Amino acid sequence: MEGLGLALSYDDVRLRTGHSKIAPADVDLTTKFSRNITLKCPLASAPMDTVTTHHMAIELAKLGGIGIIHRGFSPSQQAHEVARVKFYLNGLIEKPICVNENETMENIKRRQEEKGYSFHSFPVVNGNGILVGLLTNNDFEFCIDQSAFAKKVMSKELVIAKKGTTINEAFQIMQKSKKKVLPLVDSQKKLAGMYVFSDVKRIVSGGSSNYNLDKNGQLRVGAAVGVGSEALERIEMLTGRGVDVIVVDTAHGDSQPALEILKQAKKQFPALDIVVGNISEPESAKRLALAGADGIKVGQGPGSICTTRIVAGIGCPQLTAVYNCSKAVRGSGIPVCADGGIRYSGDISIAIGAGADSVMLGNLLAGTKEAPGEMVIIQGVPYKNYRGMGSLGAMQESKAARERYRQPDGAKNKLVPEGVEGAVPYKGEVAEIIYQLLGGLRSGMGYVGAANIKELQDKADFYRISGGGLDESHPHNITITKEPPNYR
Repeated sequence: MEGLGLALSYDDVRLRTGHSKIAPADVDLTTKFSRNITLKCPLASAPMDTVTTHHMAIELAKLGGIGIIHRGFSPSQQAHEVARVKFYLNGLIEKPICVNENETMENIKRRQEEKGYSFHSFPVVNGNGILVGLLTNNDFEFCIDQSAFAKKVMSKELVIAKKGTTINEAFQIMQKSKKKVLPLVDSQKKLAGMYVFSDVKRIVSGGSSNYNLDKNGQLRVGAAVGVGSEALERIEMLTGRGVDVIVVDTAHGDSQPALEILKQAKKQFPALDIVVGNISEPESAKRLALAGADGIKVGQGPGSICTTRIVAGIGCPQLTAVYNCSKAVRGSGIPVCADGGIRYSGDISIAIGAGADSVMLGNLLAGTKEAPGEMVIIQGVPYKNYRGMGSLGAMQESKAARERYRQPDGAKNKLVPEGVEGAVPYKGEVAEIIYQLLGGLRSGMGYVGAANIKELQDKADFYRISGGGLDESHPHNITITKEPPNYR
């Protein structure tokens, strides 16, 4: 294909089968999203305002992948979204959400609802930050007078531990005392952290083997930034809330502003992994690698809501783009994420076989329970809105969307969109979608005879197929009366 100057998409090929000694259930899906960020499965959610907020990021991390919080939020709001993922499931909660002893229960309950906190245990501190008690779910349940102060309702008989207590030590203390919450205090009795028994037990007993966790037992999460002046401000806020990886998210990753932000970010935050996208040419991949990228995102125009290739007339079909870019950085330790164009689970097998280390999903995750937005009913069928960040609506509402498509100062009536707005049928919980996608990937690896992601990349070989071959690949000569969950 290279000699002919011909570029291919996922529909143009199929993987060759090979001798296999591995059952689909036994394959290892562990891979990397960036140089230092490991995934339990090769899936990331797109940083789109109709795909990834903390709800999606939490569920995806629990399933082994990673969610990338979109940058349509203000810097502080985006940092808060990251914090909600990091605080959702903690071995050690380094900065617990506290309440003051003189706050009313009504005010605490209102704040809990406004912030969307899913937990019900709050350390109570006085004006000097000294731990004086603990509010638990029982305290909320049995509090009749909502005007009562926290100090009147809280539990005062606490079991505490000193700052620096390890998770195994905490497990032993909590088991012995039969307490579900263990606050940590420093030498001045100021709150220094907190353990919750359900999380501690899960980590110690290995019950979270599929969760994508950091070294502190917290769910992993990423966040997108742009190439504008506020990018470094965002990164500073995001690192303060524990973000695991930053994605420099722009329609043209091989642009001077993207390269400059990458270099500045690596200089200012050397320990933080920075992934840059989007690109589709091997020379671009090499430039980003030389500039210090820890990961590369490939895909210009393959998304279901993207019109870049039609509006701008540019772009490389996704399979060839993934192959060429991954080949360009092979051996460098820089993972490639294939972003866009995935319609079926088999496309994931093909993308990884072509060299991708992970894939980024938008459309397949849109319309799920965890995707942002309200359901609407269209002709009796429930839908959720889905739009490209280059759509007119997204660009009118968000400076970040305009910036992504290099129109930051464009008047709202003078924008040139590179995406569309639409709706997708409601799909239910994202866990069911991911189960089917990973099941298809496992099956594909079994057919190839690949025990892990690296073997799939090494062993994969392809047939280029005709239009007739594609027709033959799909169900034909039948009226489907009951759709399976993995083919719609």
